Amino acid sequence: MFDIGFSEIFVIALVALIVVGPERLPKVARTLGHLLGRMQRYVSDVKADISREMELDELRKLQSTVEEAARSIEQSVHKEISATESQLNTITASATELAPTPPAAEALPTPPAVEPAPPLPAAAPASPQLELGLDTSDQAARKQV
Repeated sequence: MFDIGFSEIFVIALVALIVVGPERLPKVARTLGHLLGRMQRYVSDVKADISREMELDELRKLQSTVEEAARSIEQSVHKEISATESQLNTITASATELAPTPPAAEALPTPPAVEPAPPLPAAAPASPQLELGLDTSDQAARKQV
């Protein structure tokens, strides 16, 4: 990226050792490493955000083209339906004009009369004692007590 060779890095390290001193050089190097790591993470986050925005923009464009295609299909279907309806209306109108008039209702034969079926015999009403499962002899015994 910066096109720095090994000899240039060696000169930078020697100057840092002289300027900072041997006691503080490890702490400064560690801090510099943390800052470089943060910077790299920040740059990668920005790149990821930019790529997401670009993908989102592409998806929005795709969505708009799909919606336009759907609208055009819907319009063409509505046009075809209305054209078909108008054709059917003209066909039915011409068919009703050309169709002969139906015969009068009096001329139609009447169907034969059907006799109603005889009623079924009525079933004997069930007694409440039988429904409850009580025996009449039990009732007589209870009345005596």
